[in-house]
Amino acid sequence: MKASEIRSKWLEFFAEKGHKIEPSASLVPHNDPSLLWINAGMAPLKSYFDGRVKPDNPRLANSQKCIRTNDIENVGKTRRHHTFFEMLGNFSIGDYFKEEVITWAWEFLTDKKWIGFDPNKLYVTVFPEDEEAYKYWHENIGLPEDHIVKLEDNFWDIGEGPCGPCTEIFYDRGDAYGKLDSSDPEMYPGGENERFLEVWNLVFSQFNHNKDGSYTPLPNKNIDTGAGLERLASILQNVDSNFDTDLFMPLIERTAKLAGVTYKDSVETDIALKVIADHVRTVSFAVADGVLPSNEGRGYVIRRLLRRAVRYGKMMGLSRPFMYTLTETVGDIMGVYYPEVVEKREFIAKVIFTEEERFHETLSDGLAILEDISSQALKQGIKVINGNDAFKLYDTYGFPFDLTEDYAAEHDLTVDREGFDIAMQEQRTRARAARHEGDSMKVQGGVLSDFTIKSEFVGYNDCVTEAEIMAIIVNDQLVDTASEGVTCQVVLDKTPFYAESGGQISDQGVFQGVSVVAKVEGLFKAPQGQHVHHVQVESGELKVGDKIKAEVDRNKRADIVKNHTATHLLHKALKEVLGGHVNQAGSLVETQRLRFDFSHFGSITAEELTDIEQRVNKQIWNSLDVNIEYKPIDEAKSLGAMALFGEKYGDIVRVVQVGDYSLELCGGCHVDNTSQIGIFKLVSESGIGSGVRRIEAVTSRAAYQFMEGQFDVLKQSAELLKSNLLDVPKRIEALHQQVKEMGRDNESLQSKLSIIEAGKLSDQVVSIGGVELLAVRVQANSVDALRSLADELKGKAPNAILVLGAAMEDKVNFIVAVPQELVKSGFHAGKLVKEIAAVCGGGGGGRPDMAQAGGKDASKLDEALTLAQELVGSK
Repeated sequence: MKASEIRSKWLEFFAEKGHKIEPSASLVPHNDPSLLWINAGMAPLKSYFDGRVKPDNPRLANSQKCIRTNDIENVGKTRRHHTFFEMLGNFSIGDYFKEEVITWAWEFLTDKKWIGFDPNKLYVTVFPEDEEAYKYWHENIGLPEDHIVKLEDNFWDIGEGPCGPCTEIFYDRGDAYGKLDSSDPEMYPGGENERFLEVWNLVFSQFNHNKDGSYTPLPNKNIDTGAGLERLASILQNVDSNFDTDLFMPLIERTAKLAGVTYKDSVETDIALKVIADHVRTVSFAVADGVLPSNEGRGYVIRRLLRRAVRYGKMMGLSRPFMYTLTETVGDIMGVYYPEVVEKREFIAKVIFTEEERFHETLSDGLAILEDISSQALKQGIKVINGNDAFKLYDTYGFPFDLTEDYAAEHDLTVDREGFDIAMQEQRTRARAARHEGDSMKVQGGVLSDFTIKSEFVGYNDCVTEAEIMAIIVNDQLVDTASEGVTCQVVLDKTPFYAESGGQISDQGVFQGVSVVAKVEGLFKAPQGQHVHHVQVESGELKVGDKIKAEVDRNKRADIVKNHTATHLLHKALKEVLGGHVNQAGSLVETQRLRFDFSHFGSITAEELTDIEQRVNKQIWNSLDVNIEYKPIDEAKSLGAMALFGEKYGDIVRVVQVGDYSLELCGGCHVDNTSQIGIFKLVSESGIGSGVRRIEAVTSRAAYQFMEGQFDVLKQSAELLKSNLLDVPKRIEALHQQVKEMGRDNESLQSKLSIIEAGKLSDQVVSIGGVELLAVRVQANSVDALRSLADELKGKAPNAILVLGAAMEDKVNFIVAVPQELVKSGFHAGKLVKEIAAVCGGGGGGRPDMAQAGGKDASKLDEALTLAQELVGSK
């Protein structure tokens, strides 16, 4: 059975059981700083599990793409370790529980319509205290007792939030993978062996793990399951490992052909082929989701994977870029369910090719550095390569530790493994810190969790409405009233106030009643979707059941909608100028500005920014109508509507069309016509992470104010330059020219002063044990001036060691020069300058004949020069 068929059967089976099929989320977590990558099927559904959001259907199923990179070094060496994999899952949010999920799991795995496993080959593990699960397996399913194993480890708990026991299902692969009567203590389902292969884990979330460490029953019990697609495929295709399935073999065969090798010929070659197949899948999917190679975060992970794969390619003789050619095969295998790796194939290949080229250059640089490190160690009589140096080669240049060890052994050296491991651990600690250790899950519950009263949003068309107060919440408790001075949360039967979502901030405004005035400071959406108002009661009393007038601040809303429609125009303009690979990676739409984050490989030129700005303004001045309609999601996508990063969409979606220019799925508020925006002005553009750029811009009144501010700066500049506005650039250019001429004059004068100074100083050369030395304090206002003086003195005293020190403000700089004849005698400028600079709290180094250094404490300059005399004398 092909992997694609297994995936289809999974989704079809659970659709028949009333589940909504969730599309695979992006590998980049949305609003979850606790994760670097989506690493499990339930990760994108956390807000459902902890009750922050209520799904339309409590039964969900998916096939979720995942990345885990905690044990990269094991990839290719084990049968089932991957960095990219697919997790098949079915989930219940407060609906069905143990009996149903166990019954369905057995049906799916054993019914010939679906998977059709031999029931006798299936075993399960359960938590010892979970008598319910044991009973369902033994009495309902009829599983023999010797096929049910009780394990203490069968309890899923990641800290604060939902948790509970689990049951795991194993497939017995037979005697070829280990004898049952062997003396191996791990030969049982759940043990460390190859015979019993785990295929499915069913987690019963029935407790809250509270902050104080206690466990209490969940208000709503959940089911969270996960089955590995690759593992199921390896059993159903009767192959030895996941790598031998149709998910990997086309990639392995293509790579083997490129390298001129044969799979299964040698262990080393097989590992290389498996690593490349695994890593190109991971990198292709990550790039498709907007992650680009860099030196931080996710970008660093895929750079490391790419470089690791390239290294293995070089081991097989692939010395030119080749990974990029495999992206086509990735698309052929995975494109049916994941169209993004086909639609973005050209861009993915370009990114990988560029990174491969860069790494081949870097690898050569790394080898040169390793040769230099080894050479220096041998010269100094050291037989060990420093662990930090080995880690730098690994981290920066992609050299694996064993490659450094092999090279060292060839030169009769060893490598400091302990130092390398310490540096590696420090890096892992930094990586964990970069994930913003936040709450992975919230404790389920709260007064709003089961709040079912309907609340209608009418703010697309109205900024004011008469409404009834349906609920008042103070300190997470429902109350009947809130009096003057109280801060509370309020739910109305209908509201014109927009609740923050999709990057657009909440509205602000007021509630007014017969005897009450309350300020609305913001909103959020409750788990059931109601708009919850953050309210400060300014006078009178709010009371449940009272009628009030809810009114949005129209001026603020007007500014917000201009900025929101402008982001749609900007998104389209970015795609036109930079390429179709550009996708929104986040946004902020508020009253004074807009911020737009997007994926892009490389920097943006000034000319491109000008083009983008002009395109947006052109559409504003074209006075395009903004039309909004509700359509089935498939129809909207077929029309070319852009779906945005991290957003979840229902079957019917809101489509915002700006003339014939832009078409996006969006739940936000917009202008009726682009002419209402007035003008669009870019304020800044920068990189904010791996392959993510950020543009900040202003529109309308804020744009006018921004440009007025810029104009004021120009006027002030003109006054200082005593010029009219139009001549400011020419005036600045003339001043630049004057500064250059003054610099040349200064250099000429400095050279003449150096000649005079050198003439005076050459008389101060002393002889110490037959070696001439000039160690003196000199006057120099820059390092260049100090070098110039040293060059003059070389001509005046060619046989002398020169040690020159100059105090520059509160710091000090040194230059040391040693004639070639004295270098042959063992004098070394780099070592000498390092020791004397240390006296002044500094450091430096350089070549044997010429070196420089700096120091922090100028008061110790004379002491350093005295040391120079002592060092030369002792030599």
